[in-house]
Amino acid sequence: MKDLLNKLKPLFLVCIAVAVAYAGLRFGFSTKQCISLGVFTFSVIGVLMFWESRLSLLFLGTGILLISGAVNLENIIKFASLDVIFFIIGMMILIGMLNDSGLFYFIITRLLTMAHLNGVKLFIWIMFISAILSGLMGEVASIIVMTKIILDISDFFDIDPIPLLISSVLATNIGSSGTLLGNPIGILIAARGNLSFEDFLRQAFPVTAVVLIASIFLLCFWYRKYIKQLNKKVSDLSGNKFFLSLISIVPDRKLKVSVGIFIITLIVIAFHHRLELFFKIEENTLLLMIPLVAAGVALFYRSDRMRHYIENDVEWMSIIFFLFLFAQAGAIKYSGISDFFAKKLIENVHSNPVLLSGVILFSSGILSSILDNTVVVASYIPVILSLDSFNVLIKPLWWAVLFGACYGGNITVIGSTANIVAMDILEKKRKTRISFLRWFKIGLVVGIFSMAISYILLLLFKV
Repeated sequence: MKDLLNKLKPLFLVCIAVAVAYAGLRFGFSTKQCISLGVFTFSVIGVLMFWESRLSLLFLGTGILLISGAVNLENIIKFASLDVIFFIIGMMILIGMLNDSGLFYFIITRLLTMAHLNGVKLFIWIMFISAILSGLMGEVASIIVMTKIILDISDFFDIDPIPLLISSVLATNIGSSGTLLGNPIGILIAARGNLSFEDFLRQAFPVTAVVLIASIFLLCFWYRKYIKQLNKKVSDLSGNKFFLSLISIVPDRKLKVSVGIFIITLIVIAFHHRLELFFKIEENTLLLMIPLVAAGVALFYRSDRMRHYIENDVEWMSIIFFLFLFAQAGAIKYSGISDFFAKKLIENVHSNPVLLSGVILFSSGILSSILDNTVVVASYIPVILSLDSFNVLIKPLWWAVLFGACYGGNITVIGSTANIVAMDILEKKRKTRISFLRWFKIGLVVGIFSMAISYILLLLFKV
């Protein structure tokens, strides 16, 4: 029966896409608009049903859009958001350099040598570091580092790594909303919403900090029995020289230079808006291009590792996925379909900013629990941009979709790229998996709790 259902899934996907395209005809869409709507549905639902084949679905969909004339090649290239793609590639190379230099293990070594370390402090610091690293270097790179470290720690203390790993992933997704560096969706929102790094620090970071602190308290209560066990293990074994040697890395010149390059990059990104005004450079040019320039410096400095960084640290599958997904989302805006949905949204909520923010935040959060949050945000961006033409204040809506997509991604084990990466590493290293229900019980609580707090803060402080 299961084999039969798997064989019928492609047919089911095609039927959904055709049904949506036909519904478009009933709403008065043109043939090209129906093709665009059907293809986008085919790609988005297909990504959910056939994650391993996501690139083939996007290739097929984009090819159909071009062959049918629903969009031309020039606009497909324009909608591919190469500015965002260049930013992501540059940051991946920089993070590869930092990882290669041993920075992250050095940080953890310092954590484990702190005075009076116990299980509670270790549990909280793991989550705090997960969130900070996510905000500075992106959720995927952060969780790769943290997962490996958590598995090392759990091996030494002989404890179950799953509660600590789940908490780290949840904190990673929360931290990724604090800066535009934390998640590809942050870069995309900044680029399309004309938001600067300073905008994220002023408006997204405080909300993220409150949500993170509240979630840490919640997780400490949820895993109180586990923390009690961890506390006993840490108290018995903290300060053990063998444990420290297990992960210890001595800082050297490469580490210092690598950190220096990264810090300078962060400083320029942080002040990019002021520098663009001073030098009369087009808005967000420095923001999007500085990581690429810094990556060039890093590759020159570590020319012996250049091929490694390009081939192993740049996630080319993800890059190509983003490129074609952005192109198809742009086609939806180009076709005028997003204008239709924006109009319908306004007709139902009457341009009420409170309702609009709530609808976008919670709907994007729920969708992010079953779809990758990048897919969700790419789908919402054309609609938000269309709302601008109806004289709706859209700035709060960018924050709503950011918080919804990041925090909703915590609800299920497939809700975020960080979740999937952590589970892949766990399965590879430990030959075990986290069941859907085990994740869902805590993920749902933290996800809804986080979205509710962010929505309240969004309204109270008019973020």
